[in-house]
Amino acid sequence: MAVLHNRISRKELKERILLDQTPRTTISFYSYFKIEEPKVFRDKLYKDFTALGVLGRIYLAQEGVNAQISIPTANVDAFRTYLYAIEPLNGLRLNIAVDDDGKSFYVLDIKVRNKIVADGIDDPLFDMANKGRYVNAEQFNALTNDPDTVVIDMRNHYEFEVGHFENAIEIPSDTFREQLPMAADMMDADKNKNIIMYCTGGIRCEKASAYMLHKGFKNVFHLEGGIINYVNQVKEQGLGNKFHGKNFVFDQRLGERVTEEIISCCHQCGKPADTHVNCVNDSCHLLFIQCDECKEKMEGTCSKECKDFIHLPEEEQKALRSGIDKGRNVFNKAKSRLKDLKTD
Repeated sequence: MAVLHNRISRKELKERILLDQTPRTTISFYSYFKIEEPKVFRDKLYKDFTALGVLGRIYLAQEGVNAQISIPTANVDAFRTYLYAIEPLNGLRLNIAVDDDGKSFYVLDIKVRNKIVADGIDDPLFDMANKGRYVNAEQFNALTNDPDTVVIDMRNHYEFEVGHFENAIEIPSDTFREQLPMAADMMDADKNKNIIMYCTGGIRCEKASAYMLHKGFKNVFHLEGGIINYVNQVKEQGLGNKFHGKNFVFDQRLGERVTEEIISCCHQCGKPADTHVNCVNDSCHLLFIQCDECKEKMEGTCSKECKDFIHLPEEEQKALRSGIDKGRNVFNKAKSRLKDLKTD
C-alpha cells in the first residue's frame, strides 16, 4: 500500500533540499470547482505528485484546490500534462515564481479543509460562479490610469508593507474573512467606480470580487493570476510596471524581488529594509522585518527577551517552551510588542 504522508523529519528534509543541486521550479495555482470527495482526491494527488517529485503546500476542499509547489524543472511538462488531464483543471494557468532559488519547499503537504480560502461567508445565496471580470497586466495598467478606478489590496498588512501597487488601498485587518465586509463598507459610497482587486496569485481577489458583486457593486474586476502573473506579463510584454517593492510569498523565500525599491523599514532600528524573518527563538518565531545589522546584533531574534532565551541551556529552553502555542505569530498581530522589537 502506498505511503500517503511524509515519514521523514522536516529538519532532515530541509537539509536535503538545501544540499540538492537539482534545478527546481516554484509554481502556484488554484481553481474553484466542485470536488465531490476531497479526501479521495487528496490521496490520489499525494501518490501521483510524490512520483513527480512535487514538494509544497496544497489545500483541497469541496470548493476547489489551492496550491503552492516546487517541482524538478525537468518534470514541469509532465506535471502540466498530468494536471491538464483532470478535466476541471485542463488549461489551468500555472503561475511561475518571479524570483526563484529552487528552495521554496522541502516537504509535500496536502490537506483537506472546509474551504480553500477561509472567508466567513455563510450566505447560501453567495455564488463563486458570479465573480468579477479578469484583467491582465495591460488592462490593469489602462484601467488604473482612469481616476474613477479604485485598486484594493486583499492581502495582509505584512504583505502590503513590503510591496504593493501604486495608489492601492490597504484593508486594515489581519484576516481575509474580516477584510471582505470591511472592503464592502469602505467602498459603499463608490459603488459606481471601477474596482480592481488583487492579491498574490489570484485566489483571494477572485473570491473577493464575487463577494463585492454579491453586495451590489457593479464594475468589479480582479487581477488574473495576481501579482505573480502581472509581473511575469510585464516582463514578457515590455509593459510599464505599477508594482513597487517586494512580493511576499508563503514559502521559505518569504518574498520575491520585483523592483529594487525598498519601501518598508526594519522593525527594530527603522532603517530601510524589506527582509522578513522568523525570530530564531523556537518559542517565539515572530515574523518581522529585520535588517542585516540588527540580525547580527540581535542574533536573529526579535527582542532582548528572545536573545537571552536562546542562550539558556537547551534543556531549560525545552522546559520553558512546553505548552506554548505560538499560533500565527506575525508582527501585525502583536502590535503591543512592537516597542520590544527596538534595539538598544
